[in-house]
Amino acid sequence: MRLDHISYVASHDELINVVQRMGANIGSAFIDGGIHPRFGTRNFTLPLANGHYLEVVCPLEHPAADTSPFGQAVTQRANEGGGWLTWVISMEDLSPVEARLDRIAVDGSRKRPDGTELRWKQLGVLGTLEDSQLPFFIQWLTSDHPSIEGKAIAKISKIEISGDESKIENWVGTDLSKTFDGIEIVWVDSKDEKNQTGIIAVHLSTPNGNLRID
Repeated sequence: MRLDHISYVASHDELINVVQRMGANIGSAFIDGGIHPRFGTRNFTLPLANGHYLEVVCPLEHPAADTSPFGQAVTQRANEGGGWLTWVISMEDLSPVEARLDRIAVDGSRKRPDGTELRWKQLGVLGTLEDSQLPFFIQWLTSDHPSIEGKAIAKISKIEISGDESKIENWVGTDLSKTFDGIEIVWVDSKDEKNQTGIIAVHLSTPNGNLRID
């Protein structure tokens, strides 16, 4: 169980601008990840060190964006003005989490512009939709992980999170320090964030210095 990636939401109209601006600040170009047909969303990804990656995702004008939990979560965040959606935890086998949370994983896939397909299972997005401080879980079914799609020049050094640490740990099922191995977690009082919970900011170490993205 480890941090897999972090997701940032933009509206469909702002997606390219956000990707270009964020990539310029980091000093690396995002890769077009393609469309998630089951979820009604589209993403761009940027590889980071230590097997992580950054995703910028937007909702599409597609029925699945209104009916699938992930599509709903992305659409809701886009309607709020965009920003950090959540972090995602990777596991080799989701069955223990399915049993513990009494939820069933759903299949996900996307085709890159070059035609290659990525496939995975994900679980817990309804939890994220209902409570923004809760991450969801992923099990990759293909080996071509987005963190190796290009050269990673930046790494996550710190994440600021607003929420209840004990509640999140109960949801995850383990000590969060194991999940975020080597990444500093700063807990922020939700009262200071207008009661917003979840990721407040992500700090990246880049060749140009430290960068805080809120």
